[in-house]
Amino acid sequence: MTKSLTGRVALVAGATRGAGRQIAVQLGAAGATVYATGRSSRAGRSELDRPETIEETAELVTAAGGTGIAVRVDHLVPDEVRALVARIDAEQGRLDVLVNDVWGADPLITWEKPVWEQPLDAGFRTLRLAVDTHVITSHFALPLLIRHPGGLVVEIGDGTKAYNDENYRLSVFYDLAKTSVNRLAFSWAHELKAHGGTAVALSPGWLRSEAMLEHFGVTEENWRDGAAKDPHFLISETPAFVGRAVAALAADRDRSRWSGQSVSAGDLAKVYGFTDVDGSQPDAYRYITEVVDAGKPADVTGYR
Repeated sequence: MTKSLTGRVALVAGATRGAGRQIAVQLGAAGATVYATGRSSRAGRSELDRPETIEETAELVTAAGGTGIAVRVDHLVPDEVRALVARIDAEQGRLDVLVNDVWGADPLITWEKPVWEQPLDAGFRTLRLAVDTHVITSHFALPLLIRHPGGLVVEIGDGTKAYNDENYRLSVFYDLAKTSVNRLAFSWAHELKAHGGTAVALSPGWLRSEAMLEHFGVTEENWRDGAAKDPHFLISETPAFVGRAVAALAADRDRSRWSGQSVSAGDLAKVYGFTDVDGSQPDAYRYITEVVDAGKPADVTGYR
């Protein structure tokens, strides 16, 4: 990858693992300075109690060719986010890319139950983690981002607007959270337009995150064995794919053409030409619509 983002500063909020980690890494591979934030650090884990840390992410960013800076932040605490942005301002004097990727609500979700069977405390905590964190972070970060015209905000969700509008997402709280993320990007695009900024809602496809690999009992080296559990797993993609999508957007001088839109990593791969680590371009949402939802046998031919 060329160093197209040398001199640019990015904040990836929610960079501990999964999509956020590889978004940070791929921005680093393009030469950016990346602030990687989250609640899981070597000083202590979040309630998810997973081993990945923001320090590991920052080290991966630096190893990829950028400058990785880990900052432990709870994005539900305004004072912590205010301090984070003040630090970025003091150290860099600018912010070019903001990626809102905070999530962390998987253990809270009750799947395939109607609202009257949903635990309210867990449901509202889901919305706070998935939506409030993005609003709080944008509230403090956008004044720094608009200091220089051309800034980019990327809202990371699950499902494009078109897909989410057509499909119930198996839980009212999950459905509302992921629909809201797409709408936030639309709102940011409206508010940033006068300042020369761009905001895009971006979704990975079937993401082979650390937790997903564990769920299927595989590693990244033998991930195709997961097809024994679900043959459609063969359409899945590494987190690097959506990371490369963000890096491509950040490097595109004409990125304003995407502002306010909701797209997938597979959509952008067709335009920018990047691939997943195996050289393929998985088109997960077209596959889900045309194969999975249509009840056809699993066959990724023509979809990656």
